[in-house]
Amino acid sequence: MHLDHSLPHEHTPSVSAARPDSSRRALRVGLGGPVGSGKTATVAALCRTLRDRWCIAVVTNDIYTREDAEYLRREAVLPPERITAVETGACPHTAIRDDISANLEAVEQLEAALDPLDLVLIESGGDNLTATFSKGLADLQIFVIDVASGDDIPRKGGPGITTADLLIINKTDLAPHVGADLDTMAGDAKRQRGNLPVTFTSLTCDNGIREVADWVTGHLTQWRAGATV
Repeated sequence: MHLDHSLPHEHTPSVSAARPDSSRRALRVGLGGPVGSGKTATVAALCRTLRDRWCIAVVTNDIYTREDAEYLRREAVLPPERITAVETGACPHTAIRDDISANLEAVEQLEAALDPLDLVLIESGGDNLTATFSKGLADLQIFVIDVASGDDIPRKGGPGITTADLLIINKTDLAPHVGADLDTMAGDAKRQRGNLPVTFTSLTCDNGIREVADWVTGHLTQWRAGATV
């Protein structure tokens, strides 16, 4: 591997939230989901919305390229030194769950170079419904699916859908064009996730990321105050 609203259930990160000097490290939020679901667009929108209030950095994961990181730099969502990439060389879930060393190195290098950071967004490469982040890497997990893949996706389940701290159902503007029933998707997601939050997004709309940004901000505020997310 190479470098370049309602809060959910509590879980304890596998690594310390405090640095050796007792200051609090950045909150790490992982974003996973299938190819084409809109993960990179979600990261870009979050950066644009949150960058004036919080100090943010991004780590992207691709199998053989750094394309997602390059896209974020071209879009100037953050200064280029705040965006880095991991080439996983294998299925993306291996670098976010099985051997997280390359991602941890990338995060730690960003924190050392850019201290203080408030938030690091870690975007997985496109993977299937089983993709989840190691708790040693991400403090919170967001899973992104989209309506264009079919309104049966939420009821198919899988760890990404059932256990992520936030489920995003993206591209709602396409629902009329692909015959997707948003009410069905909402009901199926509720049955799969219980009380864990679900939000619908359309990033082609003004302020379409607002609910997700508010969710992240709530956790960031809690994190900076010293509470467990």
